[in-house]
Amino acid sequence: MTNHVAVNPIDHKALRVSHERNGLTGDGVMCCITFPDEFRNVQGEYPILFRMNESRTDFHCMALFGLENGENQFLTDNKWDARYIPLAMDIQPFLIGRPQGEGEDPKVVIDLDNDRVNEGEGERIFDDAGHPTEYLETISKKLAYLDTGFQASAGYIAVLKKYDLLEPLTIDVTMPDGSKNSLVGFHAINEEKLAGLSGEALGDLQAQGYLQPTYMALASLSQLGELIRRKATIDSYEL
Repeated sequence: MTNHVAVNPIDHKALRVSHERNGLTGDGVMCCITFPDEFRNVQGEYPILFRMNESRTDFHCMALFGLENGENQFLTDNKWDARYIPLAMDIQPFLIGRPQGEGEDPKVVIDLDNDRVNEGEGERIFDDAGHPTEYLETISKKLAYLDTGFQASAGYIAVLKKYDLLEPLTIDVTMPDGSKNSLVGFHAINEEKLAGLSGEALGDLQAQGYLQPTYMALASLSQLGELIRRKATIDSYEL
């Protein structure tokens, strides 16, 4: 369950957000949305794949954390074990609230039912005078950047589809204990078709700022091996 409300200094002056990261704090997910401007940071830690939205009308860019639903191989000892946390996860338990009317600004919304939200430990969101703390100001900037990046992703996806650069990806993994896992439902950059693009097509991608992110998404597939290694290590430990 969630309980999303717009933050305000009257009701939430005493609230804090802990640094704990685990399955109970909303971090136990196999992937999250990312966007081209974030690929540089994401590709060094996570595979960048593409998945159809819920209405199956278009693709979203996704950073992958696990091989099955509810699995995040980067959660260790109540921490996120990576040098970079994708913004869609980093900003939690906050999200951006859409304006209800014309002229209204987006609001910072918090999930009061998230286990990280408390009044005892962690980062304060308002100071004693009721002013936003540096932590909340940083969250606000990250939310705006995430929203802008997500909205701009539609143009990137359109170009990938235009040049038929996405292909279905299926990965079958046999773990040390003999169990099998299959990753399905995702697409990846088609390396062969990318390499075969004409100079005009490459120029089009470059002109729109999409060529570099595409190569980064392709290079990020090397992180699949690390993801599988993490799963094998953690599952063996749990056994």
